[in-house]
Amino acid sequence: MYYPKIQIDLKKLDHNVKTIIDLCKKKDIEVAGVTKVFCGHPEVAQAYVDSGVSYLADSRIENLVKLKQFKIPKILLRLPMISEVEKVVEYADISLNSELNTIKELSKAAMEKDVNHKILLMVDLGDLREGYFDEDEIYRVTEEILKLEGIKLLGIGTNLTCYGGVIPSKLNLGRLTEIGKKIENRFNINLKIISGGNSSSLHLLLNDIQIPEVNMLRLGESLVLGLETAYGNRIENTYDDVFQLTVEIIEIKEKPSLPIGEIGRDAFGKIPSFEDKGIRKRMIAAIGKQDVDFDTLIPQDSGVTILGGSSDHLILDGTDSEIDYKVGDKIRFNLSYGGILRTMTSEYVKKELI
Repeated sequence: MYYPKIQIDLKKLDHNVKTIIDLCKKKDIEVAGVTKVFCGHPEVAQAYVDSGVSYLADSRIENLVKLKQFKIPKILLRLPMISEVEKVVEYADISLNSELNTIKELSKAAMEKDVNHKILLMVDLGDLREGYFDEDEIYRVTEEILKLEGIKLLGIGTNLTCYGGVIPSKLNLGRLTEIGKKIENRFNINLKIISGGNSSSLHLLLNDIQIPEVNMLRLGESLVLGLETAYGNRIENTYDDVFQLTVEIIEIKEKPSLPIGEIGRDAFGKIPSFEDKGIRKRMIAAIGKQDVDFDTLIPQDSGVTILGGSSDHLILDGTDSEIDYKVGDKIRFNLSYGGILRTMTSEYVKKELI
């Protein structure tokens, strides 16, 4: 068996997705299952589809290409690059947009392919990532969009917490829905979708706070880890170990905990600091910073501590473990969202479905 490997428990994933979809259905909210954390792996995405997501959503067009077999609508989450508009209209049914020039290029590409590309116009409610911030500009751009051929304004959306950490609330999402109503009234159109953000918006549902008019959420972390991401609370009746990483030990030595000699910069240009704990049982595992950020790893053996590492080596302290590890033994880790993302992206980590 090849290591390191990440195992994906599809039954647990199916359970998480169904649990959260049921939660959203009670508020008449559809779920767009975000596939970027597992790089659009088709067999993992199949679990999303089988469990009832209404859309598949990804930030990379390369991942949407992998998902072309699925017959449900697919959403490009990251704002399209003008250089990729031909692929966008071919592989994404819907894209999130906040630049009129890009939308015009999408219009040209859609007309050339004789398709009707749908867009969600993004509104910045204060998190200061993508989206129009000025309300008058939103209406001006909407008027221009409605003149374009090959483009349909499907709705509006927002993103919160990802950059500025702004918590979704009834107040700020209420502003989004008010803007949606003004668009409908001003231009005599119907917006099918009001997309109220990501897994950070779930805390409102969990506290039985109605999000007026919001009818779609783009969910990733909540599906794979069972967490709402505004406050990091666990969603009842979900699993946090759908994705587990297993690594192999390649060295075990009793060594000092404090390096000997003058300390300079490490392989990544930083000056490390150390605590002198005497002689410790130090273990090296065959995975490194090229594959994962070490602070996203959670050892299942509570007696194992992560000390650090380099591009290809993870250095662990096994002194306090009740397990007498040997070279060749395996150590398992749970992963944060970032850990799943990095290990699934690394071609050096084997992916195994269970």
